[in-house]
Amino acid sequence: MWIMLNSTQVSYFTLTAYFDIGVFKYLFFMIILSLYMLIICSNVLLIVVICTNRSLHEPMYLFLCSLFVNELCGSTALFPFLLFQILSDIHTVYAPFCFLQNLFLYCYGGVEYLNLVIMSYDRYLAICCPLQYNTRMTFNKIALLISVSWLIPLLLCFVMTSLSKSLQLCGTIIDKVYCDNYSIIKLSCSDTTNNNIYGLFITAATILGPLILIFFTYFKILKICFSGSKQTRQKAVSTCTPHLASLLNFSCGASFEIIQSRFNMNNVPNIVRIVLSLYWLTCQPLFNPLLYGLNMSKIRIMCKSLVFSYM
Repeated sequence: MWIMLNSTQVSYFTLTAYFDIGVFKYLFFMIILSLYMLIICSNVLLIVVICTNRSLHEPMYLFLCSLFVNELCGSTALFPFLLFQILSDIHTVYAPFCFLQNLFLYCYGGVEYLNLVIMSYDRYLAICCPLQYNTRMTFNKIALLISVSWLIPLLLCFVMTSLSKSLQLCGTIIDKVYCDNYSIIKLSCSDTTNNNIYGLFITAATILGPLILIFFTYFKILKICFSGSKQTRQKAVSTCTPHLASLLNFSCGASFEIIQSRFNMNNVPNIVRIVLSLYWLTCQPLFNPLLYGLNMSKIRIMCKSLVFSYM
């Protein structure tokens, strides 16, 4: 029988998606640790390359730098936690840390989408308005866009987490490998109408809205490409392909997580649910630095020169 608990009285949550894997937990620990170190090294390398080379102090690369910083924040909010839980025999997490992780993970998702919106707007100006690009994409505007892409998700997610923390809870069981907002809301004994309405609002503000803006900018870009020269089409393809691949990868991962959170997935094997819930948080931080580092010639050349200079 469930006992109603005031949210301030809940001291911990239990994560039930973990299962006993015996001595293989050390193997999984090393795999997760290696993946985390690879994410840290690749993103830090690109951040250093962009920050230390004045030739890369252009809008596109500064927006990329913001994207890589977000990958570091998102992965750091998850991977150390996973590593600790893998080696632990009891998979519990203190409530304050659970709400804090919830805040940072959702903020990561919001910043990711808004960064991708800004990058699509930058490509739109560069391809569709090349003569006005330097006057419209000033340093002050770059700083404003990057600040907005971080502050808006942080504010929205802070309100979301505060609403969840104020709920009265009927249990402490979360069927995930990390803390997420909707799993906490499902434990509530009190009315969750405000949480659900705000959840729809934050989804529209940080996912649907950005996607509409991205599709609009790419519609304009494609229109220019089809009516422009071969050189214009080549420029569009070379600069937009990494961005579209990143957008598609992250959107697929976010869709998996939203579907899994909102619908009954008990008929899906546990390991599949775990992989789908981790995809958007593990693949994107590794995918982006590899994608942009390999496809953008300026970054690739600078990375090679920086790495070989220390060898």
